[in-house]
Amino acid sequence: MNDWRYTWYRLSRSPLTVVGLGVVIAVLLTMILAPLLAPYDPDRLSLAVRLAPPGWHHWFGTDEVGRDLLSRVIWGSRASVVAGIVTVAISMSIGTLIGAFSGLSSGWIDTAIMRIMDVLLAFPSFILAMALAAALGPSLINAIVPIAIVRTPFYVRLARGQALTLRDRAYVRAAVSFGSSPWHIVWRHILPNSMAPIVVQATLDIGLAILTVSALSFIGLGAQQPTAEWGAMVANGRAYFLDQWWYPTFPGLAILVTAMGYNLLGDGLREILDPRLRGR
Repeated sequence: MNDWRYTWYRLSRSPLTVVGLGVVIAVLLTMILAPLLAPYDPDRLSLAVRLAPPGWHHWFGTDEVGRDLLSRVIWGSRASVVAGIVTVAISMSIGTLIGAFSGLSSGWIDTAIMRIMDVLLAFPSFILAMALAAALGPSLINAIVPIAIVRTPFYVRLARGQALTLRDRAYVRAAVSFGSSPWHIVWRHILPNSMAPIVVQATLDIGLAILTVSALSFIGLGAQQPTAEWGAMVANGRAYFLDQWWYPTFPGLAILVTAMGYNLLGDGLREILDPRLRGR
């Protein structure tokens, strides 16, 4: 209980972090309650009201085939946010385990793993993700996998650095002397004591993952019609931007606000979990 009170006290000292937490909670609730919040079926066509401006019946207006944009933005949170969270979960899980074992083992295993990570880091992240997504084929799932691959090296390096620091601690040396397996040492000693910076990095990466998924959908390598996804909606609406500004604007704002919320929350968690910043 005291830990939760301290965490809330630290959060409340930063108004921007509270704003970020509020945005994240609002987005998650929107995603969960989409069937209750959406006023219309997001895929229902109504050519009689195509490209209608925002009004009482359609608060965000409609698209080129009369679909309600508010409903599609609400349902789009499921595709965009879930894709971002799943991407980070995959890259964090795989990268943290590989990095922890790499730092603990050292020797040729550590060298081989880090050289592979260096090769992946040598390519611009988005270009590599775009190339892999193009090779796999356009779909939301095929956009998630490449992004998870290109983000994995960052967690490998972060977890390896933590493992290199922790492997010389007395409790880790004691576990080694008692014959504990590398898996036991990583699971019981390395990971629990190195998760703080990894959690912060994951929180920041969710916003980046949402932006990257949306970017891939924007260029046609992510979600396909009729899936309600923010990046794909912006891509469809760009042709109508000059006369029907609402079409690309509202899904674009959803991407902006969501990514900003996760970034603000990540910065706040960094200040709470980093011992060097706790005294500020």
